[in-house]
Amino acid sequence: MTAVHRAGLEEKLNEWGIHTTTTEHPQVFTVEAMMEHVGHLKGAVTKNLFLSDKKKKLYLFSALHNRDIKLNELAKKIGAASGGIRFADESVLFEKLGVKQGCVTAFALINDVAGDVKFCIDADLINGTYDTIYFHPLDNAASSGISPEDFKKFLTAVKHEPLSVSFD
Repeated sequence: MTAVHRAGLEEKLNEWGIHTTTTEHPQVFTVEAMMEHVGHLKGAVTKNLFLSDKKKKLYLFSALHNRDIKLNELAKKIGAASGGIRFADESVLFEKLGVKQGCVTAFALINDVAGDVKFCIDADLINGTYDTIYFHPLDNAASSGISPEDFKKFLTAVKHEPLSVSFD
């Protein structure tokens, strides 16, 4: 697979009529490190987890950056195989989504043309609570804001129906 990178993502988003606003910042590898650069932005900053269950089914989960995620509870909510879920290997992340650790993002679904990854999302990100959602644009030296409506257009364009997960 030849993975789409940041410039290709931006080109496709423009082609699809999807608007984003990108904030450049130093390369970051954790949500905590990123927050000092994007904490001032209005909207929802995300954390993104690439996961696998016992049957090797793959999941990408996007949540509010400060959401306390318990993997066993999440596994039940997304219908993962019994035995729970764990972080998937970086080699699988790169093979399926074309990014490395620290760059995991919902925008990487553009590289999952085979549909091998089930996308799950914190319901608060797409239910209208926030006007803008921030993801890395396939590069952890920037964060791109997108409206929930345009994000749904992106998911349709890349053929990934999201599984909305509520934490209420």
